[in-house]
Amino acid sequence: MCGIWALFGLDNEPLTCICENFDKISHRGPEAFKIEFDSRVKNGYLGFHRLAIVDGLYGMQPMRIHKYPHLFLLCNGEIYNCNRLQKQHGFEYSTKCDVEVIMHMYACAGANGVAQSLDGVFAFCLMDVSKRRLLIARDPYGVRPLFRLRSDNGQLAISSESKGLMAMSKHVNGKWTLEPFPPGHYEKYEILHNGRIKLLESCRYHRPGDKPSFHTYIPWDALSPINIEGNIRKLLSAAVEKRLMGDRRIGCLLSGGLDSSLVAALLVKHAKKYNLSYKIQSFAIGMDDSPDIVAARQVANYIGTEHHEIIFTPQDVKDVLNKVIYSLETYDITTVRASVGMYLLSRYIKQNTETTVIFSGEGADELAQGYIYFRNAPNARDAHDESVRLLDDIYLYDGLRADRTTSAFSLELRVPFLDLQFTNYYLSLDPHSRQPQGGVEKHLLRSAFDESGLLPHNILWRHKEAFSDGVASTKKSLFEVIDEIVEYRVSDEDLLDAHAKYPHCTPRTKQAYYYRHIFELHYKGQAESFTPYFWMPRWVEGVTDPSARFIEHYAANGEESQLSISKNERIKEHHM
Repeated sequence: MCGIWALFGLDNEPLTCICENFDKISHRGPEAFKIEFDSRVKNGYLGFHRLAIVDGLYGMQPMRIHKYPHLFLLCNGEIYNCNRLQKQHGFEYSTKCDVEVIMHMYACAGANGVAQSLDGVFAFCLMDVSKRRLLIARDPYGVRPLFRLRSDNGQLAISSESKGLMAMSKHVNGKWTLEPFPPGHYEKYEILHNGRIKLLESCRYHRPGDKPSFHTYIPWDALSPINIEGNIRKLLSAAVEKRLMGDRRIGCLLSGGLDSSLVAALLVKHAKKYNLSYKIQSFAIGMDDSPDIVAARQVANYIGTEHHEIIFTPQDVKDVLNKVIYSLETYDITTVRASVGMYLLSRYIKQNTETTVIFSGEGADELAQGYIYFRNAPNARDAHDESVRLLDDIYLYDGLRADRTTSAFSLELRVPFLDLQFTNYYLSLDPHSRQPQGGVEKHLLRSAFDESGLLPHNILWRHKEAFSDGVASTKKSLFEVIDEIVEYRVSDEDLLDAHAKYPHCTPRTKQAYYYRHIFELHYKGQAESFTPYFWMPRWVEGVTDPSARFIEHYAANGEESQLSISKNERIKEHHM
């Protein structure tokens, strides 16, 4: 994980502009920074904040190597197939840094073939000064963030986070737009002799569920044509294994829910296989006697991690709420709520441990239909389409939450459920098989590990909870804690005037209004481009809040879930 920043075509005060913007993403890479330009490109600057994960000696960027002296590379990412690509194409590495492969693939496959050849997560900017070309690309699910500011006068700036670009408007001439660079896309630009840029091509090279163009980690012919559950286990296990690369200590977030528990258990299994010199640390957060704390403790004891429990209070929420919104760069209701605990947890990891690489379960709910509202899907095709839609936009919501809360404290996040081979295979399965069964969401995923012994049975089949209930005390939910905090920060009159002040995504509650107010203090004018819509459940009537607690199937005490599991067991017995 690191921070990348670049600027092209700015005629006036480039040093002032750099000073105002570049340092605002230093949290993504606090260990070193560098800004570089080449006299062959007028007013072109490349900046990098480094968090060293691989090759601490030669991994500094902008990367330049002797073989390609005309190429400059900025990349925030991890490329898991760098060694396979080396064997396939026969080139030699100058460093031990995985992202160097991007330069070689540019030479081998051209600008049009680089991004689709990479098995990994990335946001990169490659400058070819001999051809006067720029290539910018982002990974298919937007796991690594990237923002682009572009003017109609040929000025361009990019940054890992928008806060590194917000002060740019006063330096840019003409009409400009600031927006997230779209995942699964690459763009080619020509660098004109006056330093301005011209867009040559914008291409989407991957959509959710597409078959990868590269040679996969698990050969396709190694999968069984009939054992679907075995294939799921094999591919998810491989997705965890390939992400073990790095020279820093690895740990995992552990809520005690299905997704993080599966990832944690597989991580511990592979750590033993590779004889890592340390014990995997797991981290859980909650208030007092929260269900997540209890469940995570059981999982940690079962799989044998060095477990850390972080207990937070309403005062902690009050202290960090504004900081969370600033870090997130969004005012989306459910994203902000779900980020509070993850932000506090990341802060603890940074301040109290040496763990730097963090595994997490993001992506499973979108991929495997884990949200409770999927039970209301009209049919299997609609449910499949909703999964694809959620994955397409995950970079605006759960993916954004996971990146910003961890990167705020210089941690690198890894998300095996968004592995390209795994998502392709899972989405290719019969849509009916991926729907909730017997009132149990993610039934297929749970079933795949049912006889594996990887997790306790009650954890594998644990019911889906609203985040507010999972991390909160049984006495009061996080939802209610935040309501009490914002009650006196937003007046009734403010809420009555909300539509006039905020016509896009108008807040309907004091909580939503407060999030929007803090967002506008830092990112004024960007509400529509950063958050096109509120994340909300589908196929439910009369619900205006995204919390699962307002869906009729939701039961925080687990009674409905237990009923669903017993139904599920009867279904399985019927088919035996």
